[in-house]
Order: sequence, then structure tokens, then C-alpha cells
Amino acid sequence: MFLAQPRLKGRTSLVTAHHHPPPYARIWDRVPATVTVIRVPRITAATAAFTTTVVAANLLTNHVGLVGVGFGMRATAGTVAAGLTLLARDWVHHTAGRRWVLACIGVGALASALLATPRLALASAATFGLSELADLLVYQRLYARGWALAAVGSNTVGAPVDTIVFLAMAGFPVWAAAPGQLWVKALATIIPVALVACCRALLRHRLRPPGR
Repeated sequence: MFLAQPRLKGRTSLVTAHHHPPPYARIWDRVPATVTVIRVPRITAATAAFTTTVVAANLLTNHVGLVGVGFGMRATAGTVAAGLTLLARDWVHHTAGRRWVLACIGVGALASALLATPRLALASAATFGLSELADLLVYQRLYARGWALAAVGSNTVGAPVDTIVFLAMAGFPVWAAAPGQLWVKALATIIPVALVACCRALLRHRLRPPGR
């Protein structure tokens, strides 16, 4: 009798705990569904942005060629889109993870090969794969220190690789076009990152509890 009583109490407490979970348990149960609902549109938007910039960069470069970009510099017409592609890749990595990024890089390289002339196709596919993988490796290492630093740092590595390899393989004058390419890609990185950082700071300020 003495041994049975603790068991009964133990069972009663377990049943009670089962039927009356703590308040945080109800919130926790909703988290996976909420996260999934939020992530799917973000992943879709990031993937769409990545695909759009890849297609735009190839079509503009293939059909327009070199254009003036100010200060007497010239760059391929798809340079702005190419710079945004690096940021879009970082966005895909942030929302969907490394495996999805690698799949997108493979699809992007294939699209680059299909949307250009044979020489541009080879240059685009090879350059795209190299620059995006370099961008990915740097982004992974820097992300723990903040998204803005990771995005700028990874594009700082990815943009020169993309520029020099592509110009050399595609037959464009490397040293004549490289300054303009890097200038435009720098702007295509810094301006969006600065806008996102400002929006985040504004949201944090507006959502901050009163008195803090």
C-alpha cells in the first residue's frame, strides 16, 4: 500500500500535466506551421529574383554588348543584373539554405548556357558557377557577423571573379571593361544593402517597446 500510493500520485500528476500543458507549449505547437507559411513565400520570391536577374544579365549582354556607365568607363549591358544576381543568391541562401542555393546555381549555369551564343554560353556558365560558389563560401563564413557584412564581403569576392573570368572567356577587352564592370557591380551591391539596413533599423526603432 505504501509503494502503490506514490505510483498513483505520479500517474495522476502525469495525466494532469498531459491535459493541462503550460502556456508556452501551445505557442510552441504553432511555431513550425507559422514558420513554414512565412518561409515559402520568401523562398519563392528569392528564387524568382535570382532566376530573373540571371536571365536578364545574359539577354542584355548577348543582345546589347558594351555600354557606357559614366566617368568614361564601359561595361557589358547585363552588369547591373549580374551584380544583383550575387545579392539574390545571398537572399536565397538566407531563406532556403545551402542545398537550395547549390540547386539554383546549377539551374542558373544551365540558363546562362542556353541564353547566349556558344562562346558567351561557355563564358557565362563557367563564370556563373565559379563566382557564385566563391560568393557562397565567403557568405557562409561571414554570416554569423551579420547579413550586411556577409552580403558585401561575399560580393566583393564574387564580383572580381565574375568580371575577369567572363570578360576573358567571352572575348571582351578585359582591362578596358573591368573597371566599369566592378564600378556598376559595387553600386548594385552597396545601394540595396544600404536600403535594407536602413529599413531594418527603422523597423527596430518603431517596434521597440516604449521607454527603451
